[in-house]
Amino acid sequence: MKRSHKTTVGLINADTLAFTVGKDPDLDRRLIVADCIGSAAHAEMLAGLSLKKVITPAEKNRLITELVNIIRRAQKGTFKISLQDQDVHLAIERTLTEKLGNIGKKIHTGRSRNDQVAVALRLYGKEQLLSLAEETFRLCGALLRLANQQQMTPMVGRTHMQPAMPSSVGLWAAAYAEGLMDDVELLKNACILNDRCPLGSAAGYGVPLPINRQQTAELLGFSRPIHNVLHAGNTRGKMESIILSAASQLMVTLSRLAQDLIIFTMPEFNYFVLPEEMCTGSSIMPQKKNPDILELIRAKAARVSAHAFSTLEITRGLPSGYSRDLQETKEPFIEGLDTTLASLRVMITLIENIKVNREALLAAFRPEVFAADYALSLTGKGMPFRDAYRYIKEHLNELANMPPLEAIRRKRHLGTTAGLSLNILNARLTKEHKFFKDQKNRFNRRISSLLKIKYPLV
Repeated sequence: MKRSHKTTVGLINADTLAFTVGKDPDLDRRLIVADCIGSAAHAEMLAGLSLKKVITPAEKNRLITELVNIIRRAQKGTFKISLQDQDVHLAIERTLTEKLGNIGKKIHTGRSRNDQVAVALRLYGKEQLLSLAEETFRLCGALLRLANQQQMTPMVGRTHMQPAMPSSVGLWAAAYAEGLMDDVELLKNACILNDRCPLGSAAGYGVPLPINRQQTAELLGFSRPIHNVLHAGNTRGKMESIILSAASQLMVTLSRLAQDLIIFTMPEFNYFVLPEEMCTGSSIMPQKKNPDILELIRAKAARVSAHAFSTLEITRGLPSGYSRDLQETKEPFIEGLDTTLASLRVMITLIENIKVNREALLAAFRPEVFAADYALSLTGKGMPFRDAYRYIKEHLNELANMPPLEAIRRKRHLGTTAGLSLNILNARLTKEHKFFKDQKNRFNRRISSLLKIKYPLV
């Protein structure tokens, strides 16, 4: 048997340590700031207890000062998490003890790594949700600007990928903007569910100290504590899967948009032209301009969905109380959110720089595209619809030379080509943007007050 390593929680066999630690030293670099913030709130609360010997106000100030120093080191990439540390939580405790001696040894009073990681993941999740929402609003804005510029640019609408009815670039772009707004509502619901504090639940059964869980929730900018301490631990994994599920719906929208653009930028269609600098080449074919980023978004959408499902599946079979299985939810959680954020950002740049080929769009109109519209115009003159349907089916030749622009101007009811009412979508965008902006400002104010510095640190 290989030698054992000395850790904060005892001697551990080398193979066992490597296996149980896994990728945590690397993944946990993403949680350093969140864990420091959670620890600062915990220290603040402990310093206010009637048990004055736990942590004094002076000791609390020194702890928070050192936690801020760790945050600064993390931003510079100089804070290290070793295999012996096992994770970010014990790495921070080790560092506090090295710097502050016995004061550092007090930081873990009244908590477990269970509620420590739970609150760190919720704080991390909150900031990631806010970032996802912000980038989604940017993409919505880009699509709505495109819709506004191209409201009256005709485009063949398709079902089964076959020519169907007259449509417009404005309708197409606004459809994806509205789809993203629906996805934002899922982000919003995830944000609301995530906005509850598990800190103070310890290992899931509370502690025999008069801790103030309401205070720590308020210090961290949460709306409230999770009431039942066992339930607080049971939300691990499930909360991550909820956030990833919302992200996966965003990715579904991006994937369908990517698929449309792959098709409509093919030379056979040529409806849109992708920015040349966002296309990749071939190692053998000099002429190639490949839509690789769109193909990757399609694939990454599947990966994010898989991350959401794997996180849910890991959680599904667990009993109440903590199980180490939950460690395996961290990687898909972090990777899934990273992937979604990166996909949003590259799609924003693409939509902001895409070119519309009006000539190709108009050239795609053939007489049969107007069949349904013309049949309905006959019903407006009194012909029963099914008779009009059969008549047009037998006389498609009468639809030659129909003007596409006139066809899209005739559809004036809500939400169609001449009734886009983009002001309604812009108003909805503004309203949802305000919710997330208020959440972000409230959180930053609370953490700035807690750390006694302006947060986020620049």
